[in-house]
This record gives sequence, C-alpha cells and structure tokens, in this order.
Amino acid sequence: MNADARRVQRIYLALMLGNTLAASFIWGINTLFLLDAGLTNFEAFAANAFFTAGMVIFEIPTGVVADTVGRKVSYLLGTVTLAVTTALYWMLWLWHAPFVWWAIVSVLLGLGFTFFSGAVEAWLVDALAFVGYRGDMESVFGRGLVVDGIAMFGGSVLGGVIAQATNLGVPFLLRAGVLVVMFVFAAFVMRDLGFTPDKSEGPLAATRTVLRDSIRYGLRCPSVRYVMLAAPFASGVGIYAFYALQPYLLELWGDTSAYGIAGLAAALLALAQVFGGLLAPRIRRLFRMRTTTIILASVAGALGLIALGLNSIFWLAIILLAVWGFVFAAVGPVRQAYLNGMIPSKQRATVLSFDSLLGSAGGVVIQPALGRAADLWGYGTSLVIGGAIEVIAIPFLFASRRQHDPADAAIDAAAPVPVSPEGVPPDAGAPQG
Repeated sequence: MNADARRVQRIYLALMLGNTLAASFIWGINTLFLLDAGLTNFEAFAANAFFTAGMVIFEIPTGVVADTVGRKVSYLLGTVTLAVTTALYWMLWLWHAPFVWWAIVSVLLGLGFTFFSGAVEAWLVDALAFVGYRGDMESVFGRGLVVDGIAMFGGSVLGGVIAQATNLGVPFLLRAGVLVVMFVFAAFVMRDLGFTPDKSEGPLAATRTVLRDSIRYGLRCPSVRYVMLAAPFASGVGIYAFYALQPYLLELWGDTSAYGIAGLAAALLALAQVFGGLLAPRIRRLFRMRTTTIILASVAGALGLIALGLNSIFWLAIILLAVWGFVFAAVGPVRQAYLNGMIPSKQRATVLSFDSLLGSAGGVVIQPALGRAADLWGYGTSLVIGGAIEVIAIPFLFASRRQHDPADAAIDAAAPVPVSPEGVPPDAGAPQG
C-alpha cells in the first residue's frame, strides 16, 4: 500500500470511526428509549420499520446524488440530515409524542442513512484504484470493520452508562453533536478520486438512468442478483435481532431498568465485530470460493439466533450473542469484496445502494412482524422465527455460487473484471447506457 493509498484508507477509517461512534451512542438503548416514550413493542419495531421504509424510498434518489453530484456531497448531506432528525427524535421522546410523529421522523432518519449507503464504500474503492492500490479488498474492509467495532464498543458502553447516570435522551444529543463534527471533518479532507460525477442529465432523467443501471448491473446480472435477493431476509432479521436483544437480555437479567446491561449487547457485538474484521481475510483464505464463506456464515447465523431464542440462561445468551456477532461480522468484508468485484466502477454506488434498498425492504416487513410476535409470544420465540426466516436466504446464495463469477474465486482485488449482464466488459467498447 503506497502513501496515497494509506491516506485514502486513513480517511475512510476516520469516517467509519466518527459515523459509528455517533450512531452507537443510542444502539444499546434505542428500543428502551422508544418504550420509555410510551410505545408498545409493536409500535417500537414499527417505528424501526418506518426507518427502513425511508431507506427504501430514498435509496434511489440519494444514489442519484452520489453518482451525479459526488460521493462527498452525499456524505455531507447525510451528516446534516441525521443530526437534525436525531434531535427531533429527542424532542418526540420529551413530549411523549403520538406514534404518527415517530413514523414521520423515522422515515427522515432513513433518508439520512441513504446518503451514506453505497457512497462511502464506492468512494473508497474508486479512490484506492485511482492511487494504484492492488491489494485484496477484504483487508481494507476488515480494518474498517475493526475500527467500526471499536467505535461501536465505546459508543454503546458510553451510551448505556450515560443513560443510566442521566436519562435515555442524553445519548441522542451526543449523537447529534458528533455528526456535526464529522460534517466539518469530511468537508476538509474528502475528495472524489477516480470518479467524475455525471452531470449531463437532469434529476428525473438521472433517476431513470440509476434505476436502469440498478437493473442492468444488479438484477439482470445473475451472480449479483442472487446475492441481492438474499439481502431482504438476512438484513431484515439482523436489524430486528440487534434491537430485540436489548430488552431480551434485560428480561433474562431480571431488571428492566439496568440500561448498562442493554448497552452490553451492543458492546459484545462490537467486540465480535473487531475480531471478525481482524480474522475476515484469514477466514476468506480458508476456502477457495467467497460464496463458501458467505453460505457457511449464513447457516451459522440462523442457527445462532434459534439457539438464542430457545435459551433462558443469561450468561449462555451472552456467549451465543458473541458467537452470532462474530459470524455476522466476519462475513461482511467477504460479501463486500464479492459484490464490489462484480460491479463496474461507474455504477458502483448505484448498485450498492440498490443492494441496501433490498435489505431495507426486508426490514420494513420483518421488523413489525417479529415485533408483533414478541408481543404475543415473547422475544425468545420471535428470535427463533427470525432464525427460520434467515434460512430462506441460503438458496439464493447457492444460486449465485453456481454462476461461477471470477470475483467468487479472486483473492486480488484487481483480478476480477466486472462484466455487463451481456457478458461484455464495460470498458471494451460496449455503449454505456
């Protein structure tokens, strides 16, 4: 890794650190925060579903911003939007506002995150290629995951401790403050390297182009399509499980006001993420195909959730949670490298955003459904159902494996040449629509 590549990586890691630190202040207590505001389990997870619905609605428009205005602009808009909507969340909690307002602000929170999804990852991959980096992307994504986990650990522990020492609203104010700091940082250090924004079309025409490219380089490319079709089941269940584990651990602990224990769930997942990020490149090299790692992790994740739901012992739940988090974290860089290896640079942010859109779409349906199951039968049963739903993703991953895409077996990030659905390398003279 040359000096320019190291600088790009440092900026990426700093963005990951700040973003995750800000977000994780509330991750350990978010569900408790919503319940404390007067919402039921169903309403709390419905609010989360409106958040993911916002991501579904705005993924394509914000993808247009990333691909036509710039990845830096998209990032800056994300920090501003999230800072404002986080402050609004705090105000709704103060007022014990009716559910309809939670739904509206949750949608706007989703808008904030869609400015990030795809844009930062696409910025990193294109910038590293521009400065001559030829190493494997699992290593870079793995380092990002380690930084992400460290920030998540610190933020979630601090959030739980601060909430217990003050109240459940203070971590939300801290989150908004850190986002403002990240806006200033990114404004000075980010530059779109290796990518020239396409401003030749107006917003509506650009949106049509993004949709067309999402289909052409995503759903019409079989190896990419099947990975993306697995996302609604894996992501939808994963989002629910993350937030349901907060009250579930308190239930097993026997004290629903022990916010520090709730923060422990996020902290454990953060530590698992650190180890997962460190070991992801080594785990990748244990198998010839990337899809082998992804499929095995999906099976282990589903079984881990089912075991968590069937368990009634607090300390055993902690161990199972750590294992589930490690598996979830270790497969992340491998999936990222596999997907990026199949996508042309020009459409990278577009297709990555579309992948995020499909994952969010699963959360829109799965979160309130499992939240209702928790109301009726308890959190344990809802986690068992979630594990069963996650199994549905596995046949799609096998279908992607059967396409034998070069990115599946590649170790070097520069080795695979993303091809169009017609089988022609995108820079080989084929017209770019």
